[in-house]
Amino acid sequence: MSSKSMKARCLGACASLVLLSAFASKALAEPEVVKGPAAEPECMVPWTADTKFFKFPAKKGPYRIALANGYIANTWRIQMIQTAKAYAAQPEVKAKLKEFKVVSTGEDVPAQISAINNFIDSGYDAIVVNAQNPTAFGPVIKRAKQAGVILVAFDNILATEDAINVNVDQKGLGELWARWLVKNVPSGGKVLEVRGVAGTSVDTDRHNGFHGVLDGSGKKWQVTEVVGKWDDGVAQKATADAIATNGPFDAISGQGGDTGIVQAMLDAKHKMVPFGGETENGFRKFCAGKASEGLKCSSAGTGPAQVAVAIKVALAALEGKVVPQSVKLPLAVVEDPNFKKDQDYFPAQSDNFFVGNSFPTCGINFTAQEIMGQSKENQ
Repeated sequence: MSSKSMKARCLGACASLVLLSAFASKALAEPEVVKGPAAEPECMVPWTADTKFFKFPAKKGPYRIALANGYIANTWRIQMIQTAKAYAAQPEVKAKLKEFKVVSTGEDVPAQISAINNFIDSGYDAIVVNAQNPTAFGPVIKRAKQAGVILVAFDNILATEDAINVNVDQKGLGELWARWLVKNVPSGGKVLEVRGVAGTSVDTDRHNGFHGVLDGSGKKWQVTEVVGKWDDGVAQKATADAIATNGPFDAISGQGGDTGIVQAMLDAKHKMVPFGGETENGFRKFCAGKASEGLKCSSAGTGPAQVAVAIKVALAALEGKVVPQSVKLPLAVVEDPNFKKDQDYFPAQSDNFFVGNSFPTCGINFTAQEIMGQSKENQ
């Protein structure tokens, strides 16, 4: 056989090996759709009765898992990063991890996509993501699937069934806040809506749910929208500006940064009014302390510990356990007059600490000290 023929045969064989490798990778990434329930049914609750259940091929640990976060400049995201690190450091979780990596990329969607691509190229087993945009990740979702990398989105989820989503009913949360205002402002009126980070699924879903209830209430509402980015400082300034230009308001709803919103009301000597907001400790302190002045609150949301549920689901999927494609988490809700000291709010703790940051049905519970002992930095 000539050297030219041998070279041609080698090239052909090499090409076949590449194709076989590609097919093998795709087969590895393709979960089997199976019947439920999930491996831990009390924790991994399917979103609806029609939610699919996945069973990925079991992979031998320990595993390399990455957290690809986007926006970081508010207390919820900072606490979320700290919670993820605290969870990864727990002995029973740490034993399953070869490496846990955290990267926050800001509001730049391409930068977050690039980070996920880098994790795929680096051979990580699973990537947990809080997505800056629900629809912009199509190509990287496909790459993860082809590479056998399990992708789990939480909080701000991905509009796909090729990744696992873990979330609360964000639209339902907006509806809950609006129902509170409808109940407590019988004649309708002027409402300040302080929104979150533009373009995220959480902000959009909460906003749509909020307006759906107000629009269907039969009452007349005049809504002023401002952007607070779920951050106390940003929300406080946005509220102060809104009060100065469009106030006073008969009711307020804030997706986050609610401690700052109430502080802006106090600074402007704005009357205390019904408020539908998140679960920040500082906000709940205000709700308990100023209820007699008219601050009638519905405080509801989900703590940053949902990142720990996402990691738990990723580990279960890597171990070949049955998981729902979409996991529904419970809301933590407290409403006036039921704010109890050292249960629903903690006077001795930071205002910035999010209360309700546990999921007992998943065996996920954290102390404030356990979380706050972690850094918010990339690692």
